[in-house]
Amino acid sequence: MDFALIMFVLLLVTGSIWLLDRFFLASKRGGAVAEPWWVEYAKSFFPVILVVFFIRSFFVEPFKIPSGSMIPTLQIGDFILVNKFVYGLRLPIINKKILQLNDPQRGDVMVFHYPENPSLDYIKRVVAVSGDTIEYHNKRLSINGVEQQQEPNGDYNYVESALNFVHTERRIEDLGGHKHGLLVNPEMPDVHLGSVAEFKGRENCVYGDEMVRCKVPQGSYFMMGDNRDNSRDSRYWGFVPDNHIVGKAFFIWMNFSDLKRIGLSIN
Repeated sequence: MDFALIMFVLLLVTGSIWLLDRFFLASKRGGAVAEPWWVEYAKSFFPVILVVFFIRSFFVEPFKIPSGSMIPTLQIGDFILVNKFVYGLRLPIINKKILQLNDPQRGDVMVFHYPENPSLDYIKRVVAVSGDTIEYHNKRLSINGVEQQQEPNGDYNYVESALNFVHTERRIEDLGGHKHGLLVNPEMPDVHLGSVAEFKGRENCVYGDEMVRCKVPQGSYFMMGDNRDNSRDSRYWGFVPDNHIVGKAFFIWMNFSDLKRIGLSIN
């Protein structure tokens, strides 16, 4: 079950008990009789749940990074904070936007509900916005016909699960003025064509040997992982609609395997 829904149910239950006791049970009980345990617990937890639910729903939400698709920017085990209001205020549970603030920009690291299974949250980088034509070919991005510059930045080696050693090239990509690190493996294809799903809006995309080109629909975004050859992203499952957005990742507050990562901002 969705954690926000669990919090909302707990909020309703504890709040209802608090109101019931305040306006009905307390007067019947009298001051000499102790509160029942379930009333005492509800009154204790209600304000805590209310504050947590409010902050988590409208301001900041924590997430843990479970995979290596965003290496080198994010590592497995990073605990991050996500700004929930930077793109606008949304009602919790139904995720309906009630106040528009900013639109996601190319280069933003964004958390969103996975289009193939909205009960899951994914994190990738926004590489194209509504109306853009994006092409990925020979490990390079082109946006609206303009190739995004990359600079070599040495090698990057890491170990995957099952102790699989991975060798990649690290590059610095300038995504419309937003510079960030990424990894590529020249021996891997740009797109594994057999893994491309039948997603909504696929008619906007053209796939070929070693390339994909898509026109991003209105109200949607094209997402890619910084670990380009170890990321299942918009190349495979399509576009992220606006109503799937959770927020913008901005801060690493803990990594129990690498304490030096605590306090890093997310670029």
